[in-house]
Amino acid sequence: MKAYVRTFGCRANQYDSEVVRGLIEAAGGEIVDTPAAADVAIFNSCTVTADAEADLRRAVRGASRPSIVMGCASARAPEAVGALPNVTHVVQGADVAAVAIALGLPASAVAAAAAARPGVQTGARALLRIQDGCDEHCTFCATTLARGANRSRPAEDVVAEARALAETHPEIVVTGIHIGSYGVDAGSSLGLLVERLIADIPDVRFRLTSIEATEVDDRLAALYAGDQRRLAPHLHAPLQSGSDAVLRRMGRHWYTAASYARAVERLASRVAPIALAADIITGFPGETAADHAATVALVRDLPFTSLHVFPYSPRPGTPATRLERAVPPALARDRAAELRALGAAKAAAHRASRAGGTADVVVVGDGARRHGLTEDYLSVQLSDPAMPRRSRFDAELVLRDTGLVAMPLAMAKELDG
Repeated sequence: MKAYVRTFGCRANQYDSEVVRGLIEAAGGEIVDTPAAADVAIFNSCTVTADAEADLRRAVRGASRPSIVMGCASARAPEAVGALPNVTHVVQGADVAAVAIALGLPASAVAAAAAARPGVQTGARALLRIQDGCDEHCTFCATTLARGANRSRPAEDVVAEARALAETHPEIVVTGIHIGSYGVDAGSSLGLLVERLIADIPDVRFRLTSIEATEVDDRLAALYAGDQRRLAPHLHAPLQSGSDAVLRRMGRHWYTAASYARAVERLASRVAPIALAADIITGFPGETAADHAATVALVRDLPFTSLHVFPYSPRPGTPATRLERAVPPALARDRAAELRALGAAKAAAHRASRAGGTADVVVVGDGARRHGLTEDYLSVQLSDPAMPRRSRFDAELVLRDTGLVAMPLAMAKELDG
């Protein structure tokens, strides 16, 4: 069997696709690069925005192959997904055992599917999902509807998988739907888990994906301020809006603009360099010019190094679709463009500030796309493009006409000498 696997959406989805790939290969199947070369196409769907679902529909129609659709869109709207041409099976969520059944794999493969965890993933950096679901109920979010309540994986399982991944991957990205809630259902915490990962698994660099700024407790802050070769100084903290009125309408009750700013500034004062990223939604129902101005002012004041900005996208079944005072889409796009320009300027300033400094670089990408990734999430050129993928080295960041270049410290010292 030859299978084509395509993933839409977040790193949690990417992790689930890696598990499916591992399952197929363990059963003797082959993963191919195009639908045309496949016997079956598997699409791991996203429901965060209408655009994500539109991309899924285009991909399924264009594949012209018997298709299995899994993931969040299939969980939220299984009938609509199942009506797409060539879709033979709809798997709601990340049920790997159901994918195995849909593929017609033997009973032994189906039984093993629930515990399937590939020790080597396709990316240079490995993904490690530590939990699924979310207990919050943001009024704009369909992911909670699709993924359900928070469910933490046992720490022993997480550590065992991380240990296997560390044999091949120099960086492990800790992911999930709401990783800051890890352990609340088991008497633990994200800080305790990361502390154990760092203690039990030497050498590898861990990186956290999206986490709420106010969920960085003292234990986790101490780890961030510790050895940056072990925990990357990278905080992706969803902001969504700098207006308290909008945050309340979004159902994001656990922080205000002021408490978000305090949490971010507290960490930035202890960790340098630091990558600080945020998600922002523009044009949420009821957002006024003053609300938008408050967001712009907060972004301007805080040390962000990148922003992920997108206009509000109504998702069927979410409470936000019932809110009044819709913002015209063109205005939402204009506001997004303003924030993106501000984010780009901040990203450029951060990049410029790193010239002449040192970095911990992991080599990622293939062929002409091969590059380095620093601890503070800068994509940098390699002084030697032939450096092996998944290698890791200490570098000096040299500014050249083409941009920042990572030069191994030993080479840089020779040139300086």
